[in-house]
Amino acid sequence: MTLSADDWVEVRSKEEILATLDKNGRLEEMPFMPQMFQYCGKRFKVYKRAHKTCDTVNPVAGRRVPDAVHLSLRCDGKAYGGCQAACLLFWKEAWLKPIKERTTSAIPRSEDARNDHAAVISGCSEEDVLRATHVQRPGEPTIYRCQATQLPDFTAPLASWDVRQYVEDYTSGNAGLGRIFAGFAYLGWYHLALAKRRRLGRPARWLYDQFQKLVGGLPYPRKLGTIPYGQRTPVADLNLQPGELVRVKSYDEILATLEGSRNRGMFFDAELVPYCGGTYRVLDRVSTFIDEKTGILTMMKTPAVILEGAWCQSRFSNCRMFCPRAIYCWWREVWLERVAEPPAAIASRRDVGSQSDGAKTLEGA
Repeated sequence: MTLSADDWVEVRSKEEILATLDKNGRLEEMPFMPQMFQYCGKRFKVYKRAHKTCDTVNPVAGRRVPDAVHLSLRCDGKAYGGCQAACLLFWKEAWLKPIKERTTSAIPRSEDARNDHAAVISGCSEEDVLRATHVQRPGEPTIYRCQATQLPDFTAPLASWDVRQYVEDYTSGNAGLGRIFAGFAYLGWYHLALAKRRRLGRPARWLYDQFQKLVGGLPYPRKLGTIPYGQRTPVADLNLQPGELVRVKSYDEILATLEGSRNRGMFFDAELVPYCGGTYRVLDRVSTFIDEKTGILTMMKTPAVILEGAWCQSRFSNCRMFCPRAIYCWWREVWLERVAEPPAAIASRRDVGSQSDGAKTLEGA
């Protein structure tokens, strides 16, 4: 079975999935995470084929992933100390079945029995899956083990020049020809025009920007900030909360907050540039996350903000172009500004909230 973007699938039953896992709750070293059980028996559309991904444990590089996809489902962090990174989950194709394979999500009792037997043979239980999420040694911090921390174990190196990955990006529906062409045009300019070299860099970046203005494209996305090295960068405390509407400041405004490419240690990546000037709703504040290199839950000195629909598209990520992992972009509040909602939008949101409350009351009754 080879799934592609927009295919419909059904997540297999808990028993079927347990039958695929080893005692550590893994299939071919990919962890099945406890929060994924809640989706068993439900149907979803494939977001992207996860035939490749980016390694955020070792020095950043591309990695090949066998027989996996992404659904539009993210980690809730509940089994991982409350991690707020909201990573997109990996799903082995063995944990899914195409909708056409079965016309109903219900599993006959006889099949349930066979799967219960298979789960016993496999030696993996739901408790084993939960136990595999962390290691706790006396006097040491908890070490969490999730798909992100274990990613090098279930992937293999993937060279950026391996053209087969780009063919699969297209044939799987992950990326259209326009996006692929634009990506290689950027890479060609970045490398062949030597836009990163001191002598040719400035005129090459100027020419890039002029052409992009003509075609309505984005400016060169890897410019350095204007704050001199050694000088502290500005900070803002807007206390933004989930649901609030914000505007991402312009690229030039954000460059004015950066020393090199950072604001108080947080990197402003080229993948954030497409969102500059846009209006988005706050999804969450991020203050705790698992350090993928160590597995330790880490507290941020200054919370970051993630926005609905604003994630890495791998448009400018040299060695991992068109990666489908869709990691949320993290934003400093100094890069954002509140936007007043139109009265009609506020009323609409209140109506939706009232309807939800009514539904809850009826259910409770």
